[in-house]
Amino acid sequence: MPKKQTNVVAVTIAIFIATFMTAIEGTIVSTALPTIVGELHGVQLMNWIISIYLLTNAMATPVFGKLADRSGRKPVFLVGLAIFVTGSLLSGLSNSMPVLIVMRAIQGIGAGAIMPVTFTIIADIYPFEKRAKVLGFNGSAWGIAALVAPLLGGFIVDQLSWHWIYFINVPIGLATMVLVALYHHEDYQPQKAPIDLLGTLWLVLGLLFLLLGFQALAGPHGVWALVGWLVAAAVALALFAHQETRAQDPIIDLALFKNRAFVITNVIAALISGFVIGYEAYMPMWVQGILGLGASLGGFAITPSSLMWIVGSFVAGRLLVVTTPKKIMALALGVLLLASVALALVPQSTPYWAFLVIACGLGFGFGNVITTTTVRVQAVVTDSVVGVATSFNTLCRTLGQTLMVSVYGVLLNLRMAQGVATHPGLKLDMLNQLIDPQKARQLSATALPQLRHILYTGLHDVYWCTVVIVVLALLANWFDRDQQLTATK
Repeated sequence: MPKKQTNVVAVTIAIFIATFMTAIEGTIVSTALPTIVGELHGVQLMNWIISIYLLTNAMATPVFGKLADRSGRKPVFLVGLAIFVTGSLLSGLSNSMPVLIVMRAIQGIGAGAIMPVTFTIIADIYPFEKRAKVLGFNGSAWGIAALVAPLLGGFIVDQLSWHWIYFINVPIGLATMVLVALYHHEDYQPQKAPIDLLGTLWLVLGLLFLLLGFQALAGPHGVWALVGWLVAAAVALALFAHQETRAQDPIIDLALFKNRAFVITNVIAALISGFVIGYEAYMPMWVQGILGLGASLGGFAITPSSLMWIVGSFVAGRLLVVTTPKKIMALALGVLLLASVALALVPQSTPYWAFLVIACGLGFGFGNVITTTTVRVQAVVTDSVVGVATSFNTLCRTLGQTLMVSVYGVLLNLRMAQGVATHPGLKLDMLNQLIDPQKARQLSATALPQLRHILYTGLHDVYWCTVVIVVLALLANWFDRDQQLTATK
């Protein structure tokens, strides 16, 4: 009986839909968050609706990556989709904040399988020379999600109810599962070595403590809480490393960290992902708070970067077959350095169109770096650990974003507190009003320029921090070997 062949087009469509579904989740939930908090009376727990999703996502990512190498991509992908759909359904049925937070944790676990396994399936079904182009196409789901989510979220909340921002995932997720079940076929022999349960436990605890430390940095106990969580994380990760040296089939083979290309590539991915989250989170704040423009223009300010991300990915795909990742990364990081310096130096009077131009350069650099790092970590390891390598790359990007969000928040809050303290009559609540163009009209004509300047200096601190990030990434790239990639498949 002839072996069934994978329908590459159908599976690619399924991967794109799954990526879009998880990409839109964060933004669409943010759009509906005020309504959810108002109905469930949980403003004190509000941040956990988003934070718990990121926490469980990061913790689940390496586990599912290992399972994809042990048991095959298809069953792990289907299980991840099933968990995500179940979490979405239960989130929509939630009637209190604690219940919703628990269901969001389930959603995050499912999402922890979807992203790394989609990247791994792309590596399986596409040859090396086409992989970066497909990753660029798949990455465009994030750009489309950024455009669609605010409009879709507003429509759902206004015309239906906030519950439907979760319910909508159910039919989409089920349709994706059908496509994968029918059209993806793989010849995979499951490994029979015992699962490294103890190593998994220590890794999950280490990541949990690490991420809780980053979350605590912006809290009332700040640095002390961070130090405590980091000590706990260090102990758990040390026990994890010890366990991996004894495990018959370790969840992460520590030999990977002897591979210079693997380590440097993941460091760069983490750093630039931290830059991405800073740009996407704070540029709309600049547009609305300093320029006084509406929320729609605030969101549109980052749209060129989403579009140029796709271009950067396609360019990376072309360059990877003719030159080395080190040279490609140097080019892309050089563009990012120029764009980040521009953001750090622009005066307060900079017009809106200038930020659209800067966004184009940033998007090109982001797309180029993220695509190149994803392809490279898959190419510098053996076929047997592609799933683990891909999931670790995804984890590094998540950790980079989580860490830098906390750092940016501390920098901005310190600068705003200092600014308010030096201007009698101003309060921090006024800065919250400033960011909302509708409420900003209620501020006095004398307070408005002072508040805008305080926000301007705070955001400049954030963007000087991104300059440092790019410089660190350039240094890491300088220590890399200048070797041409070759396909492992």
